[in-house]
Amino acid sequence: MSAGAAVDARTALRGAMTSGGQSVAELSMRSPVLMVFLRHFGCTFCREALADVRAQLARVRARGVAVVLVHMADAAYGERFLGSYGLGTGEGVSHVSDPDKRLYRAMGLKRGTLGQLFGWKSWVRGFKAGLIDGHLVGKLVGDGFQMPGVFLVDRGEVVRTYRHTSAADRPDYDELAVCPIR
Repeated sequence: MSAGAAVDARTALRGAMTSGGQSVAELSMRSPVLMVFLRHFGCTFCREALADVRAQLARVRARGVAVVLVHMADAAYGERFLGSYGLGTGEGVSHVSDPDKRLYRAMGLKRGTLGQLFGWKSWVRGFKAGLIDGHLVGKLVGDGFQMPGVFLVDRGEVVRTYRHTSAADRPDYDELAVCPIR
């Protein structure tokens, strides 16, 4: 990340208010924060990612890392949708509503190309995730071309980055939650 981009990211983290009423930067002063930027809520891979985060949540928390989900829906819709996966504020998982994608841009997450979104890997993995694993496809809520990513933030600084190269990428959230500083 360039110096200018790092400054923009720090500024964005200070302004990114979570559903718990604190900024991501504030939360990261108490413990590292794993920020999971989601695709639109109708996306099979977004739904799969939420199931993966839920499955790995206890291990991530055991590392002393908080999880913050970033989405493009309004806050109320986001809370209901994330709650249906056991990842709402009531379950101790904060989220950030970013319908204008300011935080996505500040963290360097771009809109995907046709190959990243609809390439062979996406078709094969989409079949498995959607039909075989039951994540299906839902209503488009957000930008259907937005690429996801994962960032580990500690003391207001991004210390680990994972930017998807394909919409079908499936990161290991537990592994990404290893904080190299603390």
